[in-house]
Amino acid sequence: MKYLKVIAFTHKQIDLKELGCLVLCNEAIDSRLELVKSQFDIPEIFYLATCNRVEFIFTASQSIDKGFVRAFLSVLHGEFLESQRIENVVEHSLIFEQEEALNHLMRVSSSLESLVVGEKEILAQVRKAYEYCREKKFTGDYLRMVMNRVVKTAKEVYTYTNISKNPISVVSLAYRKIKALKMCSHSRILIIGAGETNQNIAKYLKKHTFTNFFVFNRTLSKAQTLAKELGGEALSLDELKSFNKGFDVIITCTSATEPILTNEIYQKLLKGEESNKLIVDLAVPYDTAPEVIENNKVQYIEIKSLQDIANKNLQERYQELINGESIIEKNIKEFRPILKQRRVELAMKEVPQKIKEIKDLALNAVFADEVNALDENSRAVLEKVMNYMEKKYISVPMVMAKDILVNND
Repeated sequence: MKYLKVIAFTHKQIDLKELGCLVLCNEAIDSRLELVKSQFDIPEIFYLATCNRVEFIFTASQSIDKGFVRAFLSVLHGEFLESQRIENVVEHSLIFEQEEALNHLMRVSSSLESLVVGEKEILAQVRKAYEYCREKKFTGDYLRMVMNRVVKTAKEVYTYTNISKNPISVVSLAYRKIKALKMCSHSRILIIGAGETNQNIAKYLKKHTFTNFFVFNRTLSKAQTLAKELGGEALSLDELKSFNKGFDVIITCTSATEPILTNEIYQKLLKGEESNKLIVDLAVPYDTAPEVIENNKVQYIEIKSLQDIANKNLQERYQELINGESIIEKNIKEFRPILKQRRVELAMKEVPQKIKEIKDLALNAVFADEVNALDENSRAVLEKVMNYMEKKYISVPMVMAKDILVNND
């Protein structure tokens, strides 16, 4: 595994703004990678960029140090990255070689190095990055084998640990709470606020067949954008107090400093209905006045209880790290002999052709006169003997070489 290298720049060492300067624009990826391949004699390489990491995974015979990283970035980004910034990111870069590089790549793909441990998106991002470079012929047989093992390992981590089992986002937890109440898909849902949180939970609901949405927001255009996506109706926030179509669920998340859902407004929204209602309040501070909860039949879900569950789930994920690490260690151990055997196969792939050429030379040139002087039966026997010898001369050294390399490295 001595040829495997990783240069990594991550959120743990580098400010995200600085990290953004290292991202290659789509149009430049091919030419930049081609350039560093030729400049640094790199046979195989692929490039990974996410919202919180930029990494280069490649093969090289030389050892890597900070000086190499500096030269690498200078060639990669040229005049687009000033020298002072290069020095800063070089200082905080991470270098991995050999098994450490494989371990790092497995940890990244299994989300053990992610901002949020257990989020599966990173595996898809790593695979997509690799596939792009494979299709562009930037990678070859070595990284193919590495990536096959990395993907296998990550899938085992996600399957055999609880690292991604419980949701850790408030939005997904809120949706689960709503789902647990078995609300009708035609329930009248009032969404107060059209920010990112409400956008996300509304998309969850629409995806799971809810259809009856009313979106209220101070800026009407934002309400219209979200309502259009949901197939609902958009209204300004001022229209909330006069809304008369009834409701079953209220989901609210605004930046207001005072409660928006006062008891007075709530009574108008009820229109005399006495059935149980659901309020999901994801705002800080709360959008719902305490009197609403105290004086009405309300199932109330607020952000603090959801955040407590999210934090607990996140803590449990981190406790699964040790299980994920043991799966990675097992896969690295299994991969060592597989990689060595592949090296033997590649090193000896020309042996069969060479032996065949020697046999043909012997029969048709060196001993041609003697062979031609033989009778038909004798020539047939000689041919059988030569074919047998050919097969043995191919298989025996292959087996011996594998045994020597794998068992006596």
